Amino acid sequence: MAYTVEYFHPRVKAEIETWPDGILADFARIVELLIEFGPNLRMPHSRAMGSGLFELRPRGREGIGRVFYCFVVRQRVMILHAFVKKTEDTPNQELRIARRRMKEVQNG
Repeated sequence: MAYTVEYFHPRVKAEIETWPDGILADFARIVELLIEFGPNLRMPHSRAMGSGLFELRPRGREGIGRVFYCFVVRQRVMILHAFVKKTEDTPNQELRIARRRMKEVQNG
C-alpha cells in the first residue's frame, strides 16, 4: 500500500518549490520512492536521524537539499522542514525546528 505525503505547513511546501530546478527534480523523484517504499527507503535517498526523524537527501548541480520528515498513523508521511545546505554539517538549528514540529505532530 502506498504512503501519502503531507506537509506540516504550506510554507514548508512553498520553501521546497523555490529550490533550484536540479534539486527540486531530485526531490520529486525521491518523494516518489518514499511513497512506494515508506520506511524501507534507505541511503543514499533517506537517512534515519534518530527518535523517528528522517531526512531525504535530494541533490542537483546547484547544491544539496535536506527535507526532514516523520511517519504518522495510517501510512502518512509528514514533511516537517526543508532547507538547502550551505555547509557540510546539518545546522543544529534546522534539526531543532524539525524535532519541535515532529513533537507537535505526534502529540496532536
